[in-house]
Amino acid sequence: VAGSAVGLKSRQQAQRALDKQRNILAVAGLIQPGMDADAVAETFAARISPRLVNLATGELLEKDPAKFNQAQALKDPQQSIALDASQDPAGIKRRSNLAEIYLVRDAQQKIEQMVLPIYGNGLWSMMYAFVALDVDGRTVKGITYYDQGETPGLGGEVENPNWRQQFIGKQVLDDNGMPALRVVKGGARAGDLHAVDGLSGATLTSNGVQHSFDFWMGELGFGPFLKKVREGGLNNG
Repeated sequence: VAGSAVGLKSRQQAQRALDKQRNILAVAGLIQPGMDADAVAETFAARISPRLVNLATGELLEKDPAKFNQAQALKDPQQSIALDASQDPAGIKRRSNLAEIYLVRDAQQKIEQMVLPIYGNGLWSMMYAFVALDVDGRTVKGITYYDQGETPGLGGEVENPNWRQQFIGKQVLDDNGMPALRVVKGGARAGDLHAVDGLSGATLTSNGVQHSFDFWMGELGFGPFLKKVREGGLNNG
């Protein structure tokens, strides 16, 4: 029984890793219909470079991301910080010192976008997403919510491709590098580069999306890293 339990656990871990790779490729626009597990793993290895970022300084580290466990880091006062209410619009309570991000390369291995993990409280659940940004460090190339427990048909529409589509081309920061994306109840004005429509009948979930962007694009989130990106910090390396 113990052996079969271990086998099941390792299969579940492998499935979770594959799902994560598939979600990252999807938000980067690299998933083809019908891709099997081998094709996903192969494409991920060829086009995605996982890296660790020091969130306080914005620096990319040379540490192996595979050895980073965010869940453990969040429980360790040496590896994370507590957030007080004024610092924590997303309701996450603690933030790890490091975060794993994903640099997306083209066929010539030039960095063409980056995928950042964001999360925050909705109405009923912690909502986890990947956001793909252009190398300008502010323009959205894609967003996917991959784990959430909001009300089906209402807040659960964060997973609706039509709703997610409207983020593409929007800018998450203003010209001063401050978080600027707004989720607008009743609908965004046409042509507003910083606004998307809120979810109909799901104000609190929409607020949760807003607060996730406010935190993760801000000074305690990926703000310092995105500042370095805008200053040329990736150097296509």
